[in-house]
Amino acid sequence: MSRRTSLKLSDEREHQLEKASEIVANGPEDDPPMSVVIDAALAHLIESEENIRDARDKLDPATIQQFNTDVLGLRYRTRVESRWR
Repeated sequence: MSRRTSLKLSDEREHQLEKASEIVANGPEDDPPMSVVIDAALAHLIESEENIRDARDKLDPATIQQFNTDVLGLRYRTRVESRWR
């Protein structure tokens, strides 16, 4: 990850931050700082990845794949080998 001194906000990113801010806010009058919204999103991403990895031991691959997202997705690869070749 590269470190930059400024954060450029595209319209899409601004919209995502607004939606995330509504989730983090304590109520309709609360306007949490961007740093709190970003911290919450990062914590959620890390926790979600840990939870899905832990669930792999208890649930079948088809069930786990229902919880995949564009950001976080576990893939299962299978290989079929023929004994006759």
